[in-house]
Amino acid sequence: MARTEYYDDPDAPAPNSLIVAASAVVTDEEGRVLLQRRRDNGLWALPGGGMEMTDSLPGTAVREVKEETGLDVEITGLIGTYTDPRHVIAYSDGEVRRQFNVCFTARVTGGELVISDESTELRFVPPEEIDSLPMHHTQRLRLRHFLERRDRPYLG
Repeated sequence: MARTEYYDDPDAPAPNSLIVAASAVVTDEEGRVLLQRRRDNGLWALPGGGMEMTDSLPGTAVREVKEETGLDVEITGLIGTYTDPRHVIAYSDGEVRRQFNVCFTARVTGGELVISDESTELRFVPPEEIDSLPMHHTQRLRLRHFLERRDRPYLG
């Protein structure tokens, strides 16, 4: 299923769903950040996805990292909340979503890096290389907030 992300675009389709989601900035011992190249749009992104009825928000991040990367993680902190109504995601099946994302920090506790059907590539990326990757600016915002080592979570 293909996806198109819009931001502050007057031609974007109107949302027809609201999804609660979680993502995680997973780092390794060298301070590199785990990113995936999404199969549905070809852009680099943090692992994450929609919350299920049986999930907590931190549990959603842990589950999504496992499903998308094969790694087991432990949540270590909160980067922020991302709820900008100008960000709309349209899917080829007709769903047009607004997404409420809570972004966490996490560390690897086990597992093995494995590409899922949602991605074409997985990499631990040094922070100085992140700007060179094709990525939606909402993902960059989360990464920027992480790299700034803020005292308090971003509330937006």
